[in-house]
Amino acid sequence: MDTAKIKKLLKKVKSGNISPEEAYSQLKRLPFEDIGFAKLDSHRAMRKGFPEVVYCQGKTLPQIKEIFKRLSSNHENIMATKADDKIYKAIRSIKPSAKYHDTAKIVTIGKGEKVKGKVLIVTAGTADIPVAEEAAVTAEFLGNKVSRLYDVGVAGLHRILGSMDKLSRSDVIIVVAGMEGALASVVGGLTDKPVIAVPTSIGYGASFKGLAALLSMLNSCAPGVAVVNIDNGFGAGVMAAVINRK
Repeated sequence: MDTAKIKKLLKKVKSGNISPEEAYSQLKRLPFEDIGFAKLDSHRAMRKGFPEVVYCQGKTLPQIKEIFKRLSSNHENIMATKADDKIYKAIRSIKPSAKYHDTAKIVTIGKGEKVKGKVLIVTAGTADIPVAEEAAVTAEFLGNKVSRLYDVGVAGLHRILGSMDKLSRSDVIIVVAGMEGALASVVGGLTDKPVIAVPTSIGYGASFKGLAALLSMLNSCAPGVAVVNIDNGFGAGVMAAVINRK
């Protein structure tokens, strides 16, 4: 049970801002709220440090709008991933303060607490930037200071070797790469920082839509490299934020 929320509701009742019935209605929604097509996890912020994130792909606009209505009644900070311009406009009709990050395909409302950690996002190529930006925006939303180092893949190894100072100044490094995914191993061998590898679906036929990069990263001989799923920039951004909270 979220005791802080209960105390806040009691204060509202005492001050007359809400009725006892409304307070009771809100308490009934703990720990989740069943709205028919979704069960919203209202305790995730308490457990994880950030509220439930809305994955938009596969959801209808009415469903997304209803989810945002419910989430915004309980949370100041909300994020939606895999969003397009239509979804952003639908969300903005409910929350005018919503911000759209076009390259990352993310909609945000509010901002997370500041943490001291620094995250460096590295891409092998320019085509990997959309996934990298999903990781960057996520990490920034969760309060991290994010730097970017794009298009430094192994086809021109001198580019990453010329950026050693940026690697050393970071606390966590997210490496985003498609094709054969070799950059994660290179970075992992150059730094003592934790490396989160993100395989992307960028590449020719034998890359198998990111599977080749995924397997390369999983088989990395460099210690200290962890791997998330194909194109999962969001997961990498969250993991970096979790590491920096420790």
